[in-house]
Amino acid sequence: MICRIRGGNFRDLSYIAANLRKEDFAEIDCQVDGWTPEALALSAMQGFSYVAELDGNPEVAFGACEQRRGLWTAWSWGTPRLKRCIPRVTQFFFAVLGPAVAERGAWRVEARPIADNPVALAWLRKLGATERCLLPGYGKNGEDFILFDWTRESWGNVRIADEGNGDAGDSGQPAGSS
Repeated sequence: MICRIRGGNFRDLSYIAANLRKEDFAEIDCQVDGWTPEALALSAMQGFSYVAELDGNPEVAFGACEQRRGLWTAWSWGTPRLKRCIPRVTQFFFAVLGPAVAERGAWRVEARPIADNPVALAWLRKLGATERCLLPGYGKNGEDFILFDWTRESWGNVRIADEGNGDAGDSGQPAGSS
């Protein structure tokens, strides 16, 4: 199976959003009133937006967007085949996305997964994020979330994975950059 990273586009992002794995559906649904796959795709196109394709089919949407100068939010969601793409997305995070966000002046990057999403929790830890605190009742139905972050101070503690480009399908350029 070949996993390639591409810049996010509306078609691929809305396909992934329409075919979310149950954990990602629950996480989004308890934070956003009346969302649709199309609205989620449009919101994902802010900042850096990427798609991981598995054998040509879009499976994972991920990226980061600036909330205000210096503060960014990292996000990801995917189909039931997400786990097969995690190694490649992790490599891309260390080689391209993390450095691109830092280059844009990020002081802090936050991620807030729902507390009962073990894949997201383990993946954030693997990416070197610091678990800061429980956010009790953060979801609209009282769901608990966990705040993770990377800061300029903690970024130096992040293990940098193999920085090879991986496959010829990567442009090496952040989506949305000029």
